[in-house]
Amino acid sequence: MSIGRQVRTWLGVPVVVALSLALVSSAASAADEAARPGADSVFRLGIIGLDTSHAIAFTKSLNRTPADPKFQNCRVVAAYPYGSQTIESSANRIPGYIEEIKKHDVEIVDSIETLLAKVDGVLLETNDGHPRLEQTLQVLQAGKPVFIDKPVAASLRDTLVIYDAAERLGVPAFSTSSLRYAGGVQEVRGGSIGTVLGCDTYSPASLEPSHPDLFWYGIHGVEMLFSCMGTGLQSVSRTSSDGMDVVVGKWSDGRVGTFRGIRQGKSGYGGHAFGEKAIAPLGPYQGYDPMLVEIAKFFRSGVAPVPAAETIELYAFMAAADESKRQGGQPVEVADVLQQARAEIAQTK
Repeated sequence: MSIGRQVRTWLGVPVVVALSLALVSSAASAADEAARPGADSVFRLGIIGLDTSHAIAFTKSLNRTPADPKFQNCRVVAAYPYGSQTIESSANRIPGYIEEIKKHDVEIVDSIETLLAKVDGVLLETNDGHPRLEQTLQVLQAGKPVFIDKPVAASLRDTLVIYDAAERLGVPAFSTSSLRYAGGVQEVRGGSIGTVLGCDTYSPASLEPSHPDLFWYGIHGVEMLFSCMGTGLQSVSRTSSDGMDVVVGKWSDGRVGTFRGIRQGKSGYGGHAFGEKAIAPLGPYQGYDPMLVEIAKFFRSGVAPVPAAETIELYAFMAAADESKRQGGQPVEVADVLQQARAEIAQTK
């Protein structure tokens, strides 16, 4: 059965087969949980996608000699290179990254199926969001926990299908940008300024025509925004030009958060959170290691540090921003965007 057929099946055609797949995957997940290595054993990670510098950077940190205790003995042992084969800037990186990752004792394999037989968990690093639905469903069906690097997928629809499948199959999955762990962000999330009343963030926001505008790179600043504001988004409006975007979100409790995406002039990552006790700067960017610490905890515990509901709302924010742009900057209800994505899923039944 093809992955495309599996998606339609999981979405309701036919119900008997859907139940069978769920039961099989549930059993596989339970068996995988029982076989999960102890804290003193290496937790074997596999990478899908060598078309991004993240794959190399993550491996360099996780496979350090001597091993860094903060990564809890999680180590990359195998990689499947592909990866985008349509976005030239990504696809051209693959041959060089194959050679680079081999230097860190990582085996290159010829299929995702082969990879899954060798690992305890997966880092999904494919830079192109389009193949991620098919790739992630293969991982979830195998019962392997998965960290999904940004973007989760190239559409809100595929993002919903992925998270629905993870919940249905009972397999741990989460996604985040490393900017969630930039200086100050987690302190604000943890209550350092009291209740967050508003937040303004900014980041680079280069565009890739095959993806929704903010999914490709603006997501970094949006991740900071949601890390501080949390869920409850109601509506989104967007002002856009060649050099920048300003996206304003209104939360259901009246709070307002903004994201500025930068495409001209001096760029960077940062912002401010406005609280009942203080105003806190966000940043600077601290590299990948703080995020990798949380990824290691996730693989060891099976508990996602970022709730699925928050990630889904974050992607709905970006999808609503595109719709607002199409409507000339008019506010767009997030519930309407989610309803449309659900309708698109229903059409595949």
